[in-house]
Amino acid sequence: MKNQISFATTVPLAFVHSARQFLREEYLPKIESCLQRLNDQEIWWRPNSASNSVGNLILHLSGNARQWIISGLGGEADRRLRQSEFAEESALSKEELLSLLRETLAEVDNVLAQFNPERILGRHLIQGSDVTALEAVFHVTEHFSMHTGQIILLTKMLGGRDLKFYDFPAGVPVHNWKKSELKEN
Repeated sequence: MKNQISFATTVPLAFVHSARQFLREEYLPKIESCLQRLNDQEIWWRPNSASNSVGNLILHLSGNARQWIISGLGGEADRRLRQSEFAEESALSKEELLSLLRETLAEVDNVLAQFNPERILGRHLIQGSDVTALEAVFHVTEHFSMHTGQIILLTKMLGGRDLKFYDFPAGVPVHNWKKSELKEN
């Protein structure tokens, strides 16, 4: 029994592993692809004053992931200024935004790679809420999913064409965002 992994350890490990994969291998490449298709002016375009730009969403995703995972689970100081993520209107270039997002996700991945699965139900005070580590990881993953979808929508609106993230030859999906370079059509 000494070498046997328990169900209580396996499930949290699988959950954290899946979250890491979604962040690194699905959401980040899709956001990178969107940014490659936009110029700096388009990145900061807002459909209206009640909406956010792609740039704001990237700042927001970075701030949120840093607060919930790097600070909340990893123990780093929380220096987030949430409202500034939405107030920004154009100070950062595409390259700076990509660098920030990649750096943040690398730090998130490092925290999650070292995460002790026995702590999955441990409590943490994050953004004023008492949550488990499981809730924190789930929150960041679903938060990335939602805002990645918004970034995709804004990119489609600005470019007026399909981003070709999926092809369906013979009815089986091919995930094009996983390719190193997407075909421009």
